[in-house]
Amino acid sequence: MKKRDFKKIEKKWLPVWEKETWWQAEDNSKKKKLYVLVEFPYPSGSGLHIGHAFTMTGADVYARKKRMEGYNVLFPIGWDAFGLPTENYAIKTGVKPQIVTKENTDTFRRQMKNMAFSFDWRREINTTDPRYYRWTQWIFIQLFKAGLAYKKAMPINWCPSCKIGLANEEVVNGRCERCGAEVTRRNLNQWIVKITDYADRLIEGLKHTDFVEKVKAAQINWIGRSEGARVKFKIATRGFEDQYLEVFTTRPDTLWGAAFMVVAPEHELVEAILKSSVISEEKKKQIEEYVAQARKKSDLERTELEKEKTGVFSGLYAINPVNKQKIPVWISDFVLASYGTGAIMAVPAHDERDHAFAKKYNLPIIPVIKPKKEWDFQKAAYTNVEEGRMINSPPINGLVPREAIKKTIEILEKEGWGEKAVSYHLRDWIFSRQHYWGEPIPMVYCEHCAKKGITWWDTPEGKKEGGKISEEMKKSLAGWFPLPEEQLPLELPEVEHYEPTGTGESPLAAITDWVKTTCPVCGRPARRETDTMPNWAGSDWYFLRYIDPDNQKAIGDMKKLKYWMPVDIYIGGDEHNTLHLLYSRFIYHFLWDIGAVPKEYPEPYFRRVSHGVVLGPDGQRMSKSRGNIVNPDDILEKCGADALRTYLMFMGPFTGTMIWNERALQGIVRFLNRAYRQISEEIAKEEGEESEELKRLVNKTIQRVSQDIDNLEFNTAVAALMEFFNGWEKEQQKNKGVVLGKEEAKKIIKLLAVFAPYLSEELWHQSGEKESVHASSWPQVEEKYLQEKKVEIIVQVNGKLRGKVMVSPEEGKDKEKVTALAKQQEKVVKFLKGEIVKVVFVPGRLVNFVVK
Repeated sequence: MKKRDFKKIEKKWLPVWEKETWWQAEDNSKKKKLYVLVEFPYPSGSGLHIGHAFTMTGADVYARKKRMEGYNVLFPIGWDAFGLPTENYAIKTGVKPQIVTKENTDTFRRQMKNMAFSFDWRREINTTDPRYYRWTQWIFIQLFKAGLAYKKAMPINWCPSCKIGLANEEVVNGRCERCGAEVTRRNLNQWIVKITDYADRLIEGLKHTDFVEKVKAAQINWIGRSEGARVKFKIATRGFEDQYLEVFTTRPDTLWGAAFMVVAPEHELVEAILKSSVISEEKKKQIEEYVAQARKKSDLERTELEKEKTGVFSGLYAINPVNKQKIPVWISDFVLASYGTGAIMAVPAHDERDHAFAKKYNLPIIPVIKPKKEWDFQKAAYTNVEEGRMINSPPINGLVPREAIKKTIEILEKEGWGEKAVSYHLRDWIFSRQHYWGEPIPMVYCEHCAKKGITWWDTPEGKKEGGKISEEMKKSLAGWFPLPEEQLPLELPEVEHYEPTGTGESPLAAITDWVKTTCPVCGRPARRETDTMPNWAGSDWYFLRYIDPDNQKAIGDMKKLKYWMPVDIYIGGDEHNTLHLLYSRFIYHFLWDIGAVPKEYPEPYFRRVSHGVVLGPDGQRMSKSRGNIVNPDDILEKCGADALRTYLMFMGPFTGTMIWNERALQGIVRFLNRAYRQISEEIAKEEGEESEELKRLVNKTIQRVSQDIDNLEFNTAVAALMEFFNGWEKEQQKNKGVVLGKEEAKKIIKLLAVFAPYLSEELWHQSGEKESVHASSWPQVEEKYLQEKKVEIIVQVNGKLRGKVMVSPEEGKDKEKVTALAKQQEKVVKFLKGEIVKVVFVPGRLVNFVVK
């Protein structure tokens, strides 16, 4: 009996595959192309985790099968290597991020090769490589020149202890992840990218994709397109008569029920109140205390529906334009300055949040929609605002809401109080990060040019190539100029210390020699931008760079881009179905606009698949704190890559949630040992009688495995292979001396190869083949063996032959099925006119009706 020595087999074949080319994609081939993309990982110090292994195995199985079917498959990999964990590690240990990143990527690469992932390693990319981020910087410069990147003061998370700005993921329960101090908010000038300009296109573009509905819904809901009206409320308080509050509402018909207004603590009106001489010092103190408390909360905490709403009266009143009523203006942290206009009109009779706020602070509740049934508006808001008729709204009383909205907008536009508008939940993209380990933003600030009001759009190049930009934006960007493109990449300097500056700026700000530079316009002293890019920046276009990774003249050769784009199938996690997918689609749309990618493909991805989740043995998400992490290296050492790969694909649906089970893993080990033994013994046989039944079984297995892999139903494909080996063994036990035959065995080896590549390669060469099984063609179904074999059932009436029925062997065992078919036979029916007192049934042979 042959035994499978997985360590010996892996050690034998891995170096052989390194020298072969079957895993390499061929640019501009005449073959049909297939671009299979799996999200590239962040190379953490903990190495490849079981979630990576699961996702990449699924993608690899699919890519291998398609490659064997004759497709020219692009299956690349790289590293999304900029990020906070590496910077934090550098601060803690003093080890340079560059060194940490190299060590981590070396570990990941070793693990991936051991797992036999058939990536095209010639195309490997790294977002921290200056040759790569040169083009990330180039994209930012094009955004700037098109008027899509601008500077604005925006609130950031601020740790007063570390004296550093924190990304949202560094804030846990309102405290700094690094030191535990309570986080506050601080306004900082940051680079913003106008993704909102593409909001409608990002919705429309989904029509060109084959995304599943939940992915499309995630995109559409995040963009959050709403139609309604913008309305202006004039401030009525002395000293503020020249100011207006503008709000967006999807229900302008409820304006007559607006009982108060609410502004965000960061709203510019609040700042004006605190500087005003007409507002009492006592009121200012109340507002200052409230604003200070609001700064300690994250946006998520502030907007949670179940949290009790708090607020403070601003001391100001506004005029409701439709009825001229004075209504109070409140300040509350449930309104965010970064969403909408930072101000809302509150209609407590028809909004639960507004109703709770009104009850708490004893504010009016004015119903403007009359329900069909009785309703106590003091007890609860009536929120089914699509039903009912308008009341307490003189110009629109009696109208249904749909008609009332249209009429109200007409009134607003006629009187100059507002206009029809569209709003989005989507906000412009905050592009600045006050960290070291990121791509330097390739911008230069010249104070001399700023004082003169000179912008890039005033230069000869800007006048010729610049996009449309408002005068207000131009004013905010005076003195800011992009680095000349021939000077890219602007490399991240290596430094000895990565500690924060204490000013909220990036650690780069402390590197004086790097910061000081020359203005590209006037030649006077200038300074570099010291903010770095967000971790999204390098991952928003990486799929393009795989196509032409060494090109230093463009993002990619247009001929190659036309051949490979779009990505045919993109496999990733649910957590990236919103922001990453949205940002990368936006960047692609922008590159499409400027002609950097093929005009034939308006969308970057055709199909998006969300992979499942592997939970720990305890049914919980894997984490160090729970002690339930499964380390792929441990499994590779104990069971080998073939067992780990096959188990990951067998443990459940690829899109489902699965629990790690050690006993089930051992079941896979036994299955592979059995498969190795049976096939080894079979291909060693000199002769024997080939079985037609086994050929049928082989072809059914080819059909099932092929269909299941195409549908990413890997678990049922593995199950089909298991059923084959069971069926094979039963047939040999039933019919002594029959053999599967070497050629049929080789077909099964090919099916196994995508799941267990090492074992299959070993068996393939044992069968006498010289080339790799992975370079062979996928087995084809012989249709004749898929036809069901029929059996003849004799039909008797009172022991005399009256007819026959033809059924499958399985149906021939079913008395009810055979009896029903027999009764339908025209020659039999005329003999069944009497009472049938008994039915004699011999499975697979005859049915006899005893008729009285």
